[in-house]
Amino acid sequence: MSYKSVAAPFCHEKVIERSRFLAYTAHVAGEEEARAFLAGVRAEHQLATHVCYAFVADAVGNLQRFSDDGEPQGTAGMPILNVIKAQALYETAVAVVRYFGGIKVGAGGLTRAYASSAAEALLKTPLCLYDRCRELCVRVGYPEVTPLTRFLEGRCVVLKREFSADAAFTVRVREGEAENFTAALSDLLNGKVQILLQDTYFSPFPLEK
Repeated sequence: MSYKSVAAPFCHEKVIERSRFLAYTAHVAGEEEARAFLAGVRAEHQLATHVCYAFVADAVGNLQRFSDDGEPQGTAGMPILNVIKAQALYETAVAVVRYFGGIKVGAGGLTRAYASSAAEALLKTPLCLYDRCRELCVRVGYPEVTPLTRFLEGRCVVLKREFSADAAFTVRVREGEAENFTAALSDLLNGKVQILLQDTYFSPFPLEK
């Protein structure tokens, strides 16, 4: 099962009724990473009026947290969380920093301000698709290195190359493509290849908006 997440940290700023809202986004794999991200935002904005946040820190949506950080209950953390969920994002955290500008906007105004800040930030944040991948060690003799290199182009991510008595390439392919990948490679090299299955894990791939 694949899932969407944030590919790289991003910050979006807007001013609403003279209050500054800075929305930070980040990929967080687990609560520890989420808390570290929030600590970093707070350290950068120690004079801010509020640092509200929400995160979904796992790949299935079970690990969710949010905070209004002193704003009226329900006006900040939950609206931010709803934006994350509406965009079907996982392992994603959003923190919205507010510097109060002196004009009160009411509960409805705050809810719209925090939700729009989070939504606009995520709209501009680079996203990626996390898919389950299989790591393979492909070992060949030196005569097979050139056709192997050509075969690998565009079909996988080459993680490591090692050359000793023979050549060993550690590669990563999507799990759903691994069987066809190994069969096609074995056919190409007439069986003169050793393919060892290694770790399986989720890895990010570019995602067009």
